[in-house]
Amino acid sequence: MKDTPKGMRLHISLFGRRNVGKSSLLNALTRQQVSIVSDIPGTTTDPVEKPMELLPLGPVLFIDTAGIDDTGTLGEMRAEKTRQVFERTDLGVLVTAAGEWSEFEDAILNELEKRKTPVIVVFNKTDIARPAGEIEQKLKERAIPAVRTAAAANAEQGILELKEAIIRTAPEEFMETPTILGDLMPSGEIVVMVVPIDIEAPRGRLILPQVQSIRDALDNNSCALMVKESELRAALDKLKNPPALVVTDSQVFSRVAVEVPPEVPLTSFSILFARLKGNLGEFVDGVRAIDKLASGSRVLVLESCAHHPIGEDIGRVKIPNWIRKYTGLDMEFVHMQGHDFPDDLKQYQLVVHCGACMLNRREVMSRILRCREAGVPVTNYGVAITYSLGVLDRALSPFSFKNVQ
Repeated sequence: MKDTPKGMRLHISLFGRRNVGKSSLLNALTRQQVSIVSDIPGTTTDPVEKPMELLPLGPVLFIDTAGIDDTGTLGEMRAEKTRQVFERTDLGVLVTAAGEWSEFEDAILNELEKRKTPVIVVFNKTDIARPAGEIEQKLKERAIPAVRTAAAANAEQGILELKEAIIRTAPEEFMETPTILGDLMPSGEIVVMVVPIDIEAPRGRLILPQVQSIRDALDNNSCALMVKESELRAALDKLKNPPALVVTDSQVFSRVAVEVPPEVPLTSFSILFARLKGNLGEFVDGVRAIDKLASGSRVLVLESCAHHPIGEDIGRVKIPNWIRKYTGLDMEFVHMQGHDFPDDLKQYQLVVHCGACMLNRREVMSRILRCREAGVPVTNYGVAITYSLGVLDRALSPFSFKNVQ
């Protein structure tokens, strides 16, 4: 409960061939036996995640991947899991055994550079061999930092230098914590957060976007007033001055919009996270595709958390029903969870993404790029809900978007 959520951590992924020492390197970096180490190639079968603190960066998530030079049916499945990690990598670490370099390593470098993902090359096992001078020179010419290590159980040479390289190479935005709502209201003012308590509300706690928004308000030296939608009117009447901002769960947006005075900025948690984790402007542009859907259109709904659907599930029941009601059409809704993402996007006419509280921004932006390249419009839960209910203009009132209906 005290840990920073994975979606807000810098994702550092270790890539490379089988048996080059990725797992030993991760164990040395974290000072823990996170990954099983063996001389047998292919010991790491699925990506292994380890959250830790790396100052001055703060919370990071190390991901140890399976070697993507694996062969056979099982090997291809392992390699596919590793390829998925590219989508959410903020900083790549390419590990190779010193003295070994081929088109395989070049391909990984090119994949990371194509995604504009910063990368560090680690020449491991330097207690056994030395990297070729021409390879080190080529990396220097491409401004790719390289570190020599020997991360065996009895030798951890170069680990400090690798940590320093990670700190120097990490994207600048991770040196500052992005705000969720702090820039939408003056410091010290009141934000009212409307939280329905129904069958889908976790017993004894709030969902992650609500908790993170409360913390962000406190970091902004603001006062966060939490209230159920049934008590909103009474709460507003008790305030001496109107709140600077109201944030609500998307599902009750229409009801809340009636209670909140039109001059008070109003939005939803999902729309706040559309901006935090993705590209709000692109989601707003993408939502217009709802008007172009036809009977039988296929809509892909992406849920980042693998929750068990209960009752009137937001992604599986409510959003499809709202879109069907708005369009008056019957269409097919396909659902994917977690890090799963289709190879062929062109079979869909629209993608609707959740708030992505469980994903990092890199993965969401990668998905947006994939949709853009495939020519498939993409939007977000909160944007799609308020558009279908005819209140998107109101939901965007704290931002600079106008006349989107």
